[in-house]
Amino acid sequence: MKYTQLGRTGLKVSRLVLGTMNFGPQTDEADSHAIMDAALDAGINFFDTANVYGWGENKGRTESIIGSWFARGGERRDKVVLATKVYGNMGTDGEAAWPNHDKLSAVNIRRAVDASLKRLGTDYIDVYQFHHIDRNTPFEEIWQAIDVLVQQGKILYAGSSNFPGYKIAQANETAARRGSFGLVSEQCLYNLYERRAEMEVIPAAQDYGLGVIPWSPLHGGLLGGVIRKEAEGGRRASGRAADTLADPAARARLQSYEDLLDKHGVEPGEAALAWLLTRPGVTGPIVGPRTREQLASAVRAVELELSEELLAGLEEVFPGPGPSPEAFAW
Repeated sequence: MKYTQLGRTGLKVSRLVLGTMNFGPQTDEADSHAIMDAALDAGINFFDTANVYGWGENKGRTESIIGSWFARGGERRDKVVLATKVYGNMGTDGEAAWPNHDKLSAVNIRRAVDASLKRLGTDYIDVYQFHHIDRNTPFEEIWQAIDVLVQQGKILYAGSSNFPGYKIAQANETAARRGSFGLVSEQCLYNLYERRAEMEVIPAAQDYGLGVIPWSPLHGGLLGGVIRKEAEGGRRASGRAADTLADPAARARLQSYEDLLDKHGVEPGEAALAWLLTRPGVTGPIVGPRTREQLASAVRAVELELSEELLAGLEEVFPGPGPSPEAFAW
């Protein structure tokens, strides 16, 4: 495994981040524990979760599964850089949140971090992430709450998720005025197929010293060889991926992608991850394996070197938006 610093911090993290969103809903506790053990064995030390994972009536279940894994000992907690998130309503889906039981008010941050710590079975969180922007809470209040948690030793760093570039700027300018450390990471939707983050989010993250943590690096499975798997009678695409494949132009684009990788003898999913690891500002993509085999494939991507010819071919199939502001202003 390869490692890098998380943004401008001294924190050393693996170039792959273990995503745990499937733990509970799709992967049972025993298999989740096995995947986490395999991740540590492979050198992955950065684990990502959220308080709402488990979904539906089981929100918090994923954090509890991680907590039961920590409880097995073997220095599991000490070896892991643990990231979780706050923002969402912890009530049943469709149920309105009780006032002050969601988003980023100081009172909800305090309540949510204590609940996450209890489920996770730990006394601190390494990276506490804001899952979404809160348009109704000023950053002065948010940083006041975070600074208290840092002083109490409950969290070490703060990060963002799904923030636009201007909110990253607002957050860290406010933090600087207060003498707070500010955001150290941004978790955003970014992959070969979806490159809009290059317009504003990634430049802002780089300027303010945030590590970029891409989520959905295979774009819902579309970049994992979905057409080939479909032809071989494998797991069929569903949801947004199925809608995309129904578009003839999008399907042709994905076919060109798979043909290019067949020509170079590279597995699509591994190539998509390896491409992200070449991108400026990227700390490491989040991989959310349902099985140990999927985890092993992701680990291979860290050592995969993409040729200049292949990188140029990928750029031709999935061109980026170009530099900002030239891409939209000139």
